[in-house]
Amino acid sequence: MRPYRLYILDLDGTLYRGSEPVPGAVDTVRQLREQGALIRFLTNNSGQTRAFYCQKLEAMGFQPKPEEIYSSAIGAASVCFKNGFKKVFYVGEKGLRETLLVGGIEVVNEGEEEVGQANAVVAGICRAFTYRWMNAALQQLLSGAGFIATNTDATYPVENGRVEPGAGAIVASIRAASGQRPLVIGKPDPLLIDMILKDTGVAKADALAVGDRYETDILSGINAGIDTHLVLTGVTREAPDGVSWSQDMAGVLPD
Repeated sequence: MRPYRLYILDLDGTLYRGSEPVPGAVDTVRQLREQGALIRFLTNNSGQTRAFYCQKLEAMGFQPKPEEIYSSAIGAASVCFKNGFKKVFYVGEKGLRETLLVGGIEVVNEGEEEVGQANAVVAGICRAFTYRWMNAALQQLLSGAGFIATNTDATYPVENGRVEPGAGAIVASIRAASGQRPLVIGKPDPLLIDMILKDTGVAKADALAVGDRYETDILSGINAGIDTHLVLTGVTREAPDGVSWSQDMAGVLPD
């Protein structure tokens, strides 16, 4: 594979599975850095803050910097701010709430307890999701709030080859109740990759997106107009015809 100036790397299923790094991933990222490449970490998971991901990656040996990490929660906060959605009802975990607050967005609820009308409902992964929380989100939407989904991944990979329900299951329930289609921030939408390209100043021809899901990681790169590479270390077990792929992260190293 030819060298790239910028490598945009997915996290879950690509660099690690749960709390375990994928074999060879740490060494591959280290070698890319030694060759002078820029590294950016991009996750659809909205459940944690940038600081959390930085600490997790550091513990595994990836040596990240906070500014190298992007998430669908960060993207959602940016979109809300730019579109004037200054008051948000969130359906998600602590990391989404904190990221919205850091992004200058007022959050009108504490979990399923709503305290005011919002301009938008932002929904992501939510392991504490309840019927009451769903109903509160529904009432916000029926009162005129916009609907934003951090991502629509049905599942995400964890240790021992298992998967668990993802944000897509939460978003689908709210969509089914309200009949409203959300604006999706995370992959396969190109918004987050476009944000990274703008922040780094790297041209599309010099960037490569790497991930383990064809329908999100790879399609986001295609939609953004950059090259892509699929690794078979997470959700996708067999590469579609015509897609650049390798068994693991070592396949992205320049020849």
